[in-house]
Amino acid sequence: MSVKTEIYNLDRDGSRDYLSAGLTQLPWLYSLYFLAYAGFLGLWIYVLYSNKRSVHRIHLLMGGLLLMKALNLICAAEDKHYVKVTGTPHGWDVLFYIFQFIRVVLLFTVIVLIGTGWSFLKPFLQEKEKKVLMVVIPLQVLANIASIVIGETGPFIKDWVTWNQVFLLVDIICCCAIIFPIVWSIRSLRETSKTDGKAARNLAKLQLFRQFYIVVIGYLYFTRIVVFALKTIAAYKYQWVSNAAEETASLMFYIVMFYMFRPVEKNEYFVLDEEEEEAAELALKDEEFEL
Repeated sequence: MSVKTEIYNLDRDGSRDYLSAGLTQLPWLYSLYFLAYAGFLGLWIYVLYSNKRSVHRIHLLMGGLLLMKALNLICAAEDKHYVKVTGTPHGWDVLFYIFQFIRVVLLFTVIVLIGTGWSFLKPFLQEKEKKVLMVVIPLQVLANIASIVIGETGPFIKDWVTWNQVFLLVDIICCCAIIFPIVWSIRSLRETSKTDGKAARNLAKLQLFRQFYIVVIGYLYFTRIVVFALKTIAAYKYQWVSNAAEETASLMFYIVMFYMFRPVEKNEYFVLDEEEEEAAELALKDEEFEL
C-alpha cells in the first residue's frame, strides 16, 4: 500500500509551516548573513581595487571564498524557505550542496596557503605543503559526500550512523592537517631569524603567524565543540541558536583573517623599523614562539 504523511505546524494566520519549531527561523537568519557577506565581498573588492600594487593571488582566492560563502547562504535561505512553505526544497538543496562543497574546499585551501606563506613569503609550495593539500582536498570531498547523505536521509537508512562517524572522523583529520603548515612557517621563521639579520621583520612575521594560529585554533574549537554542545543542550524550540552561533563565529573568523592578510602598502610581512631592530633581536631570543 502507499501512504503519504504530512507533518507541519500551523501559524497564527492558519498557514502551514513544514519546518520544525526550532528551525523555522532559519530562512531569515541565512538571508541576514547573506547580506552581511555580500557587503563584506563588496568591501573586499574595494580594498583590492584601492591597493592594486599590493594584491597577491591569495587575495583573489580569498575573494572567491567570500563569493562562494554568500552563494551558499542564499541557497540555504531559499532551500529552507521553500521547505517551510511547501515542504520540499524545489532543487535549492542541490545548489546548496554544490556551493557548500566549493566553499569548504576553498576555506581549507586558503587556510593552508596562508599558513604556508604562499603568495606572501614565497611564490611556490614545498613538497610537504603540496602533500597537505593533496590530503585535505580529497578528504573534504569525502566529508561533503557524508554531509549530503546525512542531510538528505535520516536514521531510518542502514548506514546513517556510519556516515555520521565518517564525517566526524574526516572533519577532525582535516582540522588537524591545516594546523601543520602554520606551525612549519613559525618554526621556519624562527630558524631564518637566526641567520638573515632582519630581526624586526621576522618578529613581525612571527607575531602575525602566531596570531593566525590562535585564531584558527579558536575557530575550529568553537565550530566543532561549542556549536555541537549548543545543539545538544539547547531546548527544542531553540535549535536555530546553534546555527546562529556557527554563522556568527564563521563571520568573525573571516573578518579577522581577511583583516590580518589584507593587501596594504606596508604589510607587516615587509615592515622593517631599524630603531626597533635591537629590541626585536632580544624578543626573538626567548621561547615565546615555540610550539
